[in-house]
Amino acid sequence: SGKGKVGKQTFLEGLLSSFPTLGDKQSAYDIHFEWDSKDGIPGAFYIENFLQHEFFLVSLTLEDVPNHGSIHFVCNSWVYNDKKYKSDRIFFANKTYLPSEIPAPLAYYIEEELKTLRGDGKGERKEWERIYDYDVYNDLGDPDSKATLARPVLGGSSTLPYPRRGRTGRKATKKDPKSESRSGFVYLPRDESFGHTKSSDFLVYILKSASQNIVPRLRSVVTLQFNQPEFNTFADVRSLYDGGIKVPTNFLSDIAPIPLFKELFRTDGESALKFVPPKVVQVDHSAWMTDEEFAREMIAGVNPHIIKKLEEFPPKSKLDSKLFGDNTSTITKEQLEPNLGGVTVEQALQNNKLYILDHHDILFPYLRKINATETKAYATRTILFLQNDGTLKPLAIELSKPHPQGDSYGPVSDVYLPAREGVEARIWLLAKAYVVVNDSCYHQLVSHWLNTHAVVEPFIIATNRHLSVVHPIHKLLLPHYRDTMN
Repeated sequence: SGKGKVGKQTFLEGLLSSFPTLGDKQSAYDIHFEWDSKDGIPGAFYIENFLQHEFFLVSLTLEDVPNHGSIHFVCNSWVYNDKKYKSDRIFFANKTYLPSEIPAPLAYYIEEELKTLRGDGKGERKEWERIYDYDVYNDLGDPDSKATLARPVLGGSSTLPYPRRGRTGRKATKKDPKSESRSGFVYLPRDESFGHTKSSDFLVYILKSASQNIVPRLRSVVTLQFNQPEFNTFADVRSLYDGGIKVPTNFLSDIAPIPLFKELFRTDGESALKFVPPKVVQVDHSAWMTDEEFAREMIAGVNPHIIKKLEEFPPKSKLDSKLFGDNTSTITKEQLEPNLGGVTVEQALQNNKLYILDHHDILFPYLRKINATETKAYATRTILFLQNDGTLKPLAIELSKPHPQGDSYGPVSDVYLPAREGVEARIWLLAKAYVVVNDSCYHQLVSHWLNTHAVVEPFIIATNRHLSVVHPIHKLLLPHYRDTMN
């Protein structure tokens, strides 16, 4: 018939107690297949799970295949009870083929597997399904709970054409038929879940507990111990790592079942919440305060792409001047040149030596609303000098806040310069702290979702819908996609 021959059904046999590569909570089993060398080389296998619970299948290795040796199958997939699936679970040997090179006996099975992964675009997706389908972001709001929680649909319109997310198929909200309703379970293809731990058992429980119970109680514990609502000194912060927070025993018993928090607590009998100090602090308590570390973290941190070569001086703003006034930077050449090693700003620009970390435009329009709360922030610009050893040296930081008379008057800006001693050194450290806060805000507001996850998710969906697991591009991309949809 042109399709590969399917061998006889067989079953898992003895549990292997001494298997060299077993991880924690993993098991290995023997299995024996009847195979005739005249049938060719095995290229795929079916698996059926008759148990009520699912298991995570790591791999299968066929040994002593006639005229071939060993064949390895990389699976890394959850396998549910056989009745959950409309089509049998199949896994292919760990080889790569371009579409034109796929062995003819395998082609039918590969195409059938792709059809399964594409689905039919109907119905609400279930936990055990492996369907990759597209939808617009129509679940950002919750209009049924409150009218002010309604949100526009991102994607699919002329004004907001992108991005796309994985389709879940949940029912529409009652008050807005274009919006999808919320639920405690959000479908994503089963193998996209974090690691080997079920989201429903672990991640969701942690998130709910942290938001509803743990964080408020920890806050009250911290307030009680320090007699203040927040950390006022670095010594307060260090105490989280050095001595930990004394936690009431009843509080410990409430959260003990949660693996993440269980790991945070000391095991020497004391009721203390103690965190592992960052590597840079382990080496030197003051290392993070240096200009070198400040610049290094920009490159090693979550938003290195935000650093741009400075094209003009002074840096200009793209904000609408009618709404926000003149937002041109107030940093001057005279402030920069003493730390440029004898060159002028013009020469540094010409030689590609000046760079900028610019969080001004993205944050300034929101500052008035932010600063009306207990949280306070500035919009920042940081000028950096590329030194001969390849490291970046901060030259100046500009902190801007809204004008008290209104946004149209432009920002109130102050420029701070590097200092190593006295009050100026402390002010410089504080200015750097505001830059780091901006970097974190940008990551949360824009970069982390819109410029990364929301951009990559359609590619993950497309790859799984159109490139089989034996396609070389699929194998190259898979490690980079891990955990992103989740």
